[in-house]
Amino acid sequence: MTGSEETPSFRLAYVPGVTPAKWARIWNERLPDIPLTLLQVPAAETDGLLRAGDADAAFVRLPVDRTYFSAIPLYTETTVVVVPKDHLFTAAEEVTLADLAEEVLFHPLDDVFDWDAPPGEPAFERPATTEDAIELVAANVGLLVVPQSLARLYHRKDLTYRTLTDGPQSSIALSWPEDATTDQVEDFIGIVRGRTVNSTRGRATESEPKQERKRPEPGRQKSGKSSGGAKSGGARSSGGAKSSGRGARGRTGTSGKGSGKPRRRS
Repeated sequence: MTGSEETPSFRLAYVPGVTPAKWARIWNERLPDIPLTLLQVPAAETDGLLRAGDADAAFVRLPVDRTYFSAIPLYTETTVVVVPKDHLFTAAEEVTLADLAEEVLFHPLDDVFDWDAPPGEPAFERPATTEDAIELVAANVGLLVVPQSLARLYHRKDLTYRTLTDGPQSSIALSWPEDATTDQVEDFIGIVRGRTVNSTRGRATESEPKQERKRPEPGRQKSGKSSGGAKSGGARSSGGAKSSGRGARGRTGTSGKGSGKPRRRS
């Protein structure tokens, strides 16, 4: 981590298509004294960024090198085909790989899918980026298969997309170097996993107030001891025993009256 220990910070990288705003908002609410820096980087650069220590954690596209990185899978994206708005595919809600057999499909150099080549007819060139490929789709010279988040990120009014039901998929995960699991990384893991501020897995500075709140518990036992209840219950129990004793004496007195008559006769 850069900077002094007195002024920690947290640098979070994320690939295009990921929207970290919700997690960043929670971070700023819980840890306002620790600045959060967001870094959008191409998917191919997240590995090097984390290894170089230029980011503390990152939202990445799987797979990652699990011998070096820890990773928490978060979700798998829907795969779509980006097409011009007047394309034949717009008449359907979904398409399949078989439907793409006669279509020209672009395969950008930063393609996030792990395939040697997309199905269909090869394009005349491989665009440098997904954004460049989107421009070519708008020029009506081919189609593009991407995660839905990228179709939304590079949205154009003259383009739309349809779900590809049997295509490859891309999964998003939170990843960081396993040997660099800092307090800030643990804090962010807790946020991503939906832990509350008072979670026992939280940092010590957050758990201490929770422990202080628990200290009055012995007082609650003192004011409402079960032993007091036992005394009360015991009093009722002994009272019941006394009542039964009086009842016993009453029955003895009654029999005493019967036994007293012979004494008066004598």
